[in-house]
Amino acid sequence: MIDKLKEVIPNYVEISESDITDSSRFSEDLGFNSYDFMCMLGDLEDELDIEVEESEAFKNKTVGELAGYLEGLANG
Repeated sequence: MIDKLKEVIPNYVEISESDITDSSRFSEDLGFNSYDFMCMLGDLEDELDIEVEESEAFKNKTVGELAGYLEGLANG
């Protein structure tokens, strides 16, 4: 799931895939605003066929945390 996030994050913010780490924080390090984050989550929901709880998703501050959350949803 980390690789998937590294692949899609550059579609929403100006950063190269190689600069994204597990500990990268969405707003502080990657430059996400809440709109960018929600758009990315919506696209991931469609692509992974999962349902993201917005309030839970926003608790994930780093790429690694979000990957773990999404993986849990995907594995049901």
